[in-house]
Amino acid sequence: MNSIRALLAFSILLTAASATELKIKVVDPRTAAVAGAQVSLLPQGSSVPFGLQTTSGEGLATFTGLPAGRYSVQVLAPGFAPQNKQEILISRDSSVTVQLTVATPIETVVVSATRWPVSEQETGSSVATLETGQLQTMQPVSASDALRFLPGAVVAAAGQRGALSSLFVRGGDSRYNKVIIDGVPVNEPGGTFDFGTVPLEGAERIEFLRGAQSTLYGSDAMTSVVQVFARVGSTEIPEFRFGADGGNLSTAHGFVTVSGARSPFDYNLFADQFNTSGQGVNDDYSNSLQGANIGIRLSDRALFRVRTRHSNSRTGVQGEWNFNGQPLIPPDMEQRARQNNLLGSAELTLAGPSRWQHRFTGFEYHHKRLNEDDVMEPARVSPAFGNIDFPFHILTDMNRAGFEYEGNYLERTWAHTIVGYQFEDENGFIGDLDSPPVTHGLRLNDAAYVQQLVTLGRVSLVGGVRFVHNTTFGNKAVPRIALTWQALKGGSLLSGTRFRFSYATGIKEPRLEESFANGPFVIPNPNLKAEENRAFETGLEQSLLGGRYALRALYYNNLFRHQIEFATNPITFIGQYVNVDKSIAHGAEFELHGRPISRLSFDAAYNYTSTQILQAPFAFDPLVAAGQPFIRRPKHSGSLLLTYLGNRWGGNVGGSFIGRRPDSDFLGFGFNHAAGYARVDLGGWYAINSHVSLYANVENALNKHYEEVVGYPALRINFRAGMRFRIGGE
Repeated sequence: MNSIRALLAFSILLTAASATELKIKVVDPRTAAVAGAQVSLLPQGSSVPFGLQTTSGEGLATFTGLPAGRYSVQVLAPGFAPQNKQEILISRDSSVTVQLTVATPIETVVVSATRWPVSEQETGSSVATLETGQLQTMQPVSASDALRFLPGAVVAAAGQRGALSSLFVRGGDSRYNKVIIDGVPVNEPGGTFDFGTVPLEGAERIEFLRGAQSTLYGSDAMTSVVQVFARVGSTEIPEFRFGADGGNLSTAHGFVTVSGARSPFDYNLFADQFNTSGQGVNDDYSNSLQGANIGIRLSDRALFRVRTRHSNSRTGVQGEWNFNGQPLIPPDMEQRARQNNLLGSAELTLAGPSRWQHRFTGFEYHHKRLNEDDVMEPARVSPAFGNIDFPFHILTDMNRAGFEYEGNYLERTWAHTIVGYQFEDENGFIGDLDSPPVTHGLRLNDAAYVQQLVTLGRVSLVGGVRFVHNTTFGNKAVPRIALTWQALKGGSLLSGTRFRFSYATGIKEPRLEESFANGPFVIPNPNLKAEENRAFETGLEQSLLGGRYALRALYYNNLFRHQIEFATNPITFIGQYVNVDKSIAHGAEFELHGRPISRLSFDAAYNYTSTQILQAPFAFDPLVAAGQPFIRRPKHSGSLLLTYLGNRWGGNVGGSFIGRRPDSDFLGFGFNHAAGYARVDLGGWYAINSHVSLYANVENALNKHYEEVVGYPALRINFRAGMRFRIGGE
C-alpha cells in the first residue's frame, strides 16, 4: 500500500513538473497585433476546451499549467474569418503565432448578435459592419454619415451638419434603436438618440444589428442595435498619428492619436476638432472630441480596461424653411443647439476557472442638450399657426449609470452559454426653462438574462430570455429564439444554402417626460406599459463561388403594441400620455455581398417596407391617423458600399437610395411627402510613404438637392482634402 501511494505521489509531481506555458500571439494579415480576440485551447481530438483567453493589446493570450501533449487552437476575432490551428505539440514552454485571414461574406466574425465572437451565419441575425480601413477611407463627420450606407438603414437628418439625425430600421420608430458606444448605453431613457453629433475618431469598428434584440440588450432594442467599438493600441513602439483637412463651406478638421502597447499596458488617446460655416445663414457647426481607451493586463487571466469619451458641439438650427425646393419662409437666424456628452466605463475581464470568462462593467453616461431661441422673427409665419418663431430654452439633462456582470461558459466547441445581470439608474431633467416646472424623472431598473448557443453539424440554435424589472412598467419577460440550417453544402459555384428563422420580443420603456411630466395641462402617468414589438423573420442565404459572394433574402414582420400617445381632454385641455397606439411593419430585404479579391469588397442592398397604423385614437394630424403608413419610412430604399484597401492606396464609393415617403410640414403648407433621392459619396487616400498619406472625400458627389425631412434641405456637394502623418509604430 505504501509503495502504491509513493507511486501516485511521484506521478502527481511528475505531471506538475511537466506542466508548461503556452503563449499565443494573434496577428492580422499584415502581422499587426489583434487585441480582443477570443482564443480557445483544446486537447487534440477533444471538443472540451482546456481554457479560454482574450488577447491583450499586444495580441497575446497566455495559457499556464498545460500538461504536455498535442493541442489545437481556435481564434475568433471580430471582422476576420474564424481561424483554427491544429497539431500544436507542447513539451516545454513555447509560443505560437496565429495569423488571421480576411473574412469572406459568409464567415465574418461579429460580436453584437450574441455578445460573443461568432460567425455571422450561425447567429440567425442580420449584421452589417464597418471596419477600421473602411472608416478611415470614408472619413465620416458623424455616425449618421457612416450608417446611411449600411443595408437596412434609413437616416433622416433635420438639416445639415450637426442637425438632429434619426435612424429608422424595418419600419420602426426612431426611438427603437439601442445605441452602445465603448460598452456604454447612450440613448436617452426611452430611446431618443441623435446620430448627427457623434464623431467616430478613435473608433475601430461599427456593428449594425437589425431585428428585435431586447433579450440581450434590454429596453430600446426594438428594431436594431448600433454598437461602436474603440480602437486598442497594439504597437510596442508608441505610434503618433495626426492630420488635418479642409474644404468648401469654410470647413476645417484636425485630429491626433497616440497609441501603443507595452506589457502590461495598452493605450489609445485621441482627439478631434471639426468646424464648418455650413450652407447659408445660421448653419455653422463645431464639435470637439477627446477620448481614451487604456488597458492593463493584471495577470495572465485578468484584464482591466477603462474607456472614456467627451464631446462638445454647437449647431446653428435653420428650422423648417425650404420645402421640396420651395423657400416659403426664411430660415431661423439665431436658433441654436448645444450638446455636452461624457461617457465612461471600467471593465474587468477574468478568465477561468476552467472554461469560464467573467466580465464586470461599471458605466456612466451624462448627456446635456440645450436648444435656444432668444428672438421672435416676424417673417417666420405659417398658414395654420401664424408666427411660429417663439423664444424658448429647452433643457435636456440626462444621466445613466449602472453595473453589469456577464458570464460566458464554453461547455464544448459547439455549445456556449451566456448569463448576465444589469442594474441601471436613470435620472434626468427635461423642460423649457422659460416655462416651469421642469420635469424630473428617476428609474432604478434590474435585469437578468441567459442565452444558449448550440451548433451541431449544419444546425445552429440560439435561445434566450431576459427578465426585466423597470420602475415604470414593472416586470417583463423578453424571449428570443433563432434557428439556422445549412440545407446544402454545395460546390464551387453554388457553395452552400442556409435557411434561417427567428422570433423575438422587443421592448422600449417610456421617455421620462411621458412617465413623469407634470404641469398645468399635463398629468403624470407613472403606470405606463412598455412599448412592445412582436417580431419574426425568415429567409435564406446562398453562397456563391466558394464563399466569395453571398446572396441573402429575408422577410420580416413587426407588430408594435402599447405605443404611447398624448391624450387631451378637449374641454379642459388637460391630458396625459397613455398606451393606445398599435401598428405593423413588414417587408423584405435583399443583399448581395462580395469579396472578389482580398482587398476589394462590396455590399449592395434593397429594402421593401410596408407600414400601417392600426390604432391611433388621438392622432393630431390625418397623416398619422389609423390606416395611414408611417411618416419618413420609404417603401423602397437601398444602399451600396464598394471599398478597395491596398498597400499604397484605397478608395470607396457609397450610395444611399431612398424612395418617396410620407411626411408633413405640420405647419399648414400642405406638404404630405418627401421626394426620393440618391446620395453618392466618394473617398480615397494615397500613401506617399509609410509616414505620409494624402486623402480626399466628396459628399453628395452628384450635387443633388434633397430633403431627408420635409422643410430641411440637405447639403449640396461638399468636399474635404488633407494629409495624415504617422510617427513611430511598427
